[in-house]
Amino acid sequence: MNSLFKNRVFLIVQGADLLQQMGIWIRNMALLFYIMEQTNNNPTAVSMLTALEYLPIFVFSLIGGTFADRWEPKKTVVLGDTLSAFSTLLILLLISFGVWQAVFAATVISAIVSQFSQPSSSILLKKHIPSEYVGTAVGINQSLMALFTIFGPVLGAFVYSQLGLKSSIIALFIIFITAAIIQLFLPSYREKKTEKGSAISDIKEGFKYIMGQTNLKLIAAMFLISGVAIGITQPLDVFVIMERLGLPKESVQWFAASEGVGMLIGGTLAAVFSKWIDRHKRIVITSTLISWGIITVVEVLSIWPILTGSARTLSGVTTAFFEVVFSGMMIKEVEAEYIGRTNGIIMPLLMGGMLLGSTSSGFIVNQINLFSAYLIAAILTLSCTILTDRLKLDKKTLAY
Repeated sequence: MNSLFKNRVFLIVQGADLLQQMGIWIRNMALLFYIMEQTNNNPTAVSMLTALEYLPIFVFSLIGGTFADRWEPKKTVVLGDTLSAFSTLLILLLISFGVWQAVFAATVISAIVSQFSQPSSSILLKKHIPSEYVGTAVGINQSLMALFTIFGPVLGAFVYSQLGLKSSIIALFIIFITAAIIQLFLPSYREKKTEKGSAISDIKEGFKYIMGQTNLKLIAAMFLISGVAIGITQPLDVFVIMERLGLPKESVQWFAASEGVGMLIGGTLAAVFSKWIDRHKRIVITSTLISWGIITVVEVLSIWPILTGSARTLSGVTTAFFEVVFSGMMIKEVEAEYIGRTNGIIMPLLMGGMLLGSTSSGFIVNQINLFSAYLIAAILTLSCTILTDRLKLDKKTLAY
């Protein structure tokens, strides 16, 4: 691990990620509170803010991943944060002229830029971090992201309450421009000059690459099914809190925080035991899916807050292990020139599954009951173990 902390690329990428997470939470809370003030707590306006954050993932994930594979990664991440920084100044100018709706653009621009910069960060790690340290690097990153899941809303709310919207936006500019500056110290990657085809042909090659890899096809199917299961239960958490535990709806935040704590613990453990996890991927993936299935049933059956909170914490731990395993596999085992497109094709399947699940969850509850919705989600999750049994994890690459 000491060698990892001496790795300049890891330190710079991690430092930029921390700044970006800080900026994202300041932005999220500032815009949420500001929009609620401007619309008199209109739930439609608030839900639109969330929709505008996730919609670009569907529209730009594949596009961003394709161009991340084509462009020099250092230039991409620097340009991305620079664009994010100066877009905040434009939004501040529009707000000063009374166009308060411009705040929605801040979410859209940030979400679009991230679809280009995130794959580029993975490419940098692929090229500059030894494969034996990738699991540890992903585990550390997961722990820090979980830390922001817990404390990010507190930070964002504090900045907005103390500084107000305009000063919060200026803080965003400073944060993103600082991230861009520190990434200027990343090493440049010079590719051998080869003639590149069109972006469309690159996208076709990306699909062909995934369809030619047995593991990637299985992972794509697993992400889609898991997404449906997550989507079914996610909107229903608040009803479990109220109907099963008899608590007010506001209590849902504490159970979400419990899961964040679990992700922090899981990310830390994954970083420490990354070599063991790397040698036992199948066991980790299978046990994670089984744990998710059991936890899902326990949550809907539990009438004790302590049991439900413990289940959510364990869910966070297993989620961290799951993400570390698959993030590590993507960085280590997918060929560098296909990382962006692979991410751009597979991740929307997860989001699409979540969208499908969330839209059907209300129908399931209305037609059957709450327990059945969670049972269906648990069965879907457990069914993924059939796919894990077919994964070829003894190979050095994801090739068939």
